[in-house]
Amino acid sequence: MSTIAENIAKVRARIREAAQASQRDLTTVGLLAVSKTKPAAAIRQAHAAGLRDFGENYLQEALAKQTELTDLDLIWHFIGPIQSNKTKLIAEHFDWVHSVDRLKIAERLAAQRPANLPPLNICLQVNVSGEASKAGCQPDELNALAQAVTQLPQLHLRGLMTIPEPTEDPAAQHAALARLRELRDGLNLDLDTLSMGMSQDLEAAIDEGATWVRIGTALFGARDYGQAH
Repeated sequence: MSTIAENIAKVRARIREAAQASQRDLTTVGLLAVSKTKPAAAIRQAHAAGLRDFGENYLQEALAKQTELTDLDLIWHFIGPIQSNKTKLIAEHFDWVHSVDRLKIAERLAAQRPANLPPLNICLQVNVSGEASKAGCQPDELNALAQAVTQLPQLHLRGLMTIPEPTEDPAAQHAALARLRELRDGLNLDLDTLSMGMSQDLEAAIDEGATWVRIGTALFGARDYGQAH
């Protein structure tokens, strides 16, 4: 059975090869370890192997892990759907939020971000595949949302995030991921982040400009959703 450290080495090799093939600077591609449903011990192992950035989808589960791991220098990313009643704790306990898809949530995060903390790094989630079941703002809503979010205090709009429809077809992967890059570039804002690409499509994502690839299964193995909160 592969260890987490071995899995990290394999994923880093995939990232390195994809960056080289795309003539990307490797330092511009961040590895975000998606640790939802995984125990704090797994995060501790990943940190020992060199990872600092961890993505969580479930707030209560994440807060419990944060409490258990206060001795580690970790950067926490919230990447799941956000309910209004969760914004205060997210604003207080995370460094990044990748899944803002409406102004009400951004306004609450801005109002509830403690003044003693640096601005919260924000990505706007866009539904590039048009799936009814997926969160994310529609592409035609993005410009108005982005312009409004840039005016909010205690938030730093960094870029865009998407979870495209899963597909094994490389052409379809590229098309969806390229769409997010085109949307970011069309905003005419100083945005440096594209959060896109998972275990099955990280190569296409890097080729299309991803700056965060969100990797869970390839690092930690299959998820046990019985543990999710």
